[in-house]
Amino acid sequence: MNESILIVDDEKEIADLIEVYLKNDGYHVYSFDNGTDALHCIETKPIDLAILDVMLPDIDGFHLCQKIRERFFFPVIMLTAKIEDSDKIMGLTLGADDYITKPFNPLEVVARVKTQLRRYHRYNTGISPSDEYDIRGLMINKNTHKCTLYGKEIPLTPIEFSILWYLCTHQGNVVSSEELFESVWGEKYLDNNNTVMAHIARLREKLNEPPRRPKYIKTVWGVGYTIE
Repeated sequence: MNESILIVDDEKEIADLIEVYLKNDGYHVYSFDNGTDALHCIETKPIDLAILDVMLPDIDGFHLCQKIRERFFFPVIMLTAKIEDSDKIMGLTLGADDYITKPFNPLEVVARVKTQLRRYHRYNTGISPSDEYDIRGLMINKNTHKCTLYGKEIPLTPIEFSILWYLCTHQGNVVSSEELFESVWGEKYLDNNNTVMAHIARLREKLNEPPRRPKYIKTVWGVGYTIE
C-alpha cells in the first residue's frame, strides 16, 4: 500500500492522531495546518485522498475542496465540528465524497479512507461492487460470507448475515419487518412475529451498536429498518 493521504487540519493533536493511524496502516501522509501549503502540495505531489478540516486559518475547507475539484478527482473527506445538514450539503455539493464529525474514532477515519479509495479504484477499473458493501467501516462480502467492522471479523449466523446483506443491498431505503422476514426466511409473515426484532437486536449487539442511537441499523418506527 503506497497511497498518499493529505491531511489539512490546524488542530495539531487531531492531525497527528490521524497521521499515526494512517501510517500504521501503510499510507504515506502529508500533513498541513493551512490551506495555502496544502494547495502547493497538491500541485507538486501525487495525492490519492484528502482529509480536509472545514475551519482553517486562511482558506476554509469548502474553498479548498472547490479548488481541488477544479483539477483533481481523488476522494475528499471533510472534517467538521459542526453537525448542521447545511454544512454537509454544501461540502457534498462542492465535490466532497464523505463527512466525518468531530469527535471521532480514528479507526473510523481509517475505515472511511479505505472505503473511499476502494470505491475510487473500482470506479476507475470498472469492478462491480455488487458482491461487497463497505459502509463506514462495516464491510460485508457475499462471496466470502464474511463481515468485518473496522477490520475485525464479526461472527454472524447465516440468518444474521442474510438480514444484514439484505439491508445493505437496500441501503438508503426502509425495509419492513414483513419484507425482511419473507425474503430471509422464505415464509409468510404473520402479525405479532417478533423474530426479526430479536435478530436485529442480536445483530446490533454484535456490532456494538448503542441501543438508543444505533450507527448502522436504524429503526424507522412504524415502518421498518434501514442502513443509511
